[in-house]
Amino acid sequence: MTRPAGIGNVHADWMGSLPSKLSAMPLKHLAVPGSHDSFTFWVDVHAPVGPDQKVYVKYLATMFSVLAKKVMVRWSMTQNLTFKEQLDAGIRYFDLRVSAKPGELGNEIYFIHGLFGHKVRDGLLEISSFLGRHRKEVVFLDFNHYYAMEAEHHVYLISMLQEVFGSKLCNNCAVENVTLDYLWEKKYQVIVFYHHPSAQGVPVMWPGNKIPAPWANTTEPIKLIEFLETTLKERDKQGSFHVSQAILTPTVNTVAKGLLWGLRSYLVERNLPTIMSWVEAQKPGVDGVNIITSDFVDLTDFANIVIKLNNLLLSEQNRKPR
Repeated sequence: MTRPAGIGNVHADWMGSLPSKLSAMPLKHLAVPGSHDSFTFWVDVHAPVGPDQKVYVKYLATMFSVLAKKVMVRWSMTQNLTFKEQLDAGIRYFDLRVSAKPGELGNEIYFIHGLFGHKVRDGLLEISSFLGRHRKEVVFLDFNHYYAMEAEHHVYLISMLQEVFGSKLCNNCAVENVTLDYLWEKKYQVIVFYHHPSAQGVPVMWPGNKIPAPWANTTEPIKLIEFLETTLKERDKQGSFHVSQAILTPTVNTVAKGLLWGLRSYLVERNLPTIMSWVEAQKPGVDGVNIITSDFVDLTDFANIVIKLNNLLLSEQNRKPR
């Protein structure tokens, strides 16, 4: 099967290629493609079930014991592309959920979504390597869920972020000041959001309230779109970026009905046309979209469609009276 045009390294340098009118705009007004549960392209079926397990995961584990994990893989994976592949395709926002392994010695942290994934350090190194080759690209790393983590785990993770990215980390500042021009001048390429009190007082850790990501929690595309429209209208005018989560969330009944199909086949693929029609109709800017996230970003020309929305800002500027 051939991949959509947006997949590959077509958009590896899209931020660096933006016209100067756009690189001078606050990033909160640009359209940026992101991935939901970004690091779930691989999960470990041999590790214990994760402490983040949702109701439907518990249901699977209870009902199917030995087979549960193999079935869970179908419902835990929300992406097929590695970090590098997502970055090459133009994805610049990553939704990250992390966990320690209960009972494991040391402070190692793993990506998680029902099942444990790769070590966080390995993923961060992959991102850092990409950024080293693409000096004008900027990523948002949104660490928004933590499981089985004590104070020492947070110290370990925050230190790891500083060690891996070093001077690429952008200091927490007024969101309105963050333009690509500003970031390029400072040689910043990473904005880390850390939704936990452990990061308070660390200048390069941005608080979670600067990147709200309202969650529709529905299996119905029409309800999702109504929710996305409502939350966009209620978007704060000052002080934060904004994430529109264009995702559907399975319930226990959804999983039971589509048990062997999995999230991609049973819920995502059949509803993609409706969701993508909404995305294509959006406009970035003061009252518009900012970051848009999706499941299985490889299924459509998702990143390309979101990036192209920024052209609307150019045409709008060209229409302004001189």
